[in-house]
Amino acid sequence: MSRFLHTMLRVGDLQRSVDFYCKGFGMTEIRRRDVPDGKYTLAFVGYGAEESHTVIELTYNYGTDHYEMGTAFGHLAIGVPDVVATTEKLRGMGAKVTREPGPVKFGTTIIAFVEDPDGYKIELVQRS
Repeated sequence: MSRFLHTMLRVGDLQRSVDFYCKGFGMTEIRRRDVPDGKYTLAFVGYGAEESHTVIELTYNYGTDHYEMGTAFGHLAIGVPDVVATTEKLRGMGAKVTREPGPVKFGTTIIAFVEDPDGYKIELVQRS
């Protein structure tokens, strides 16, 4: 059986990104692996064990503090119980809000967009 395992994001400050996803979205750090020979560290964050949940792999390459955003990547989408409250929480953590909470164009689903500390776009989707 095939399933989606993870999305990998390259980050400039591993702990800053782990804190953003864990404190901002209530994820947990599932595991971390430092690979000195490869000059990188991986941290996997998510809402449950990798065996049954899709996770985010945060990759820190030694000595790289930022990346240029490509034009092919769109965004991550995370379902939250209260888009407005989550947006304000993330804003308080320094997140850039690029679309304020409100209904999607021509619809009723409440969404917002924020950027993580490395500039990756995240869509917040209201889930009851």
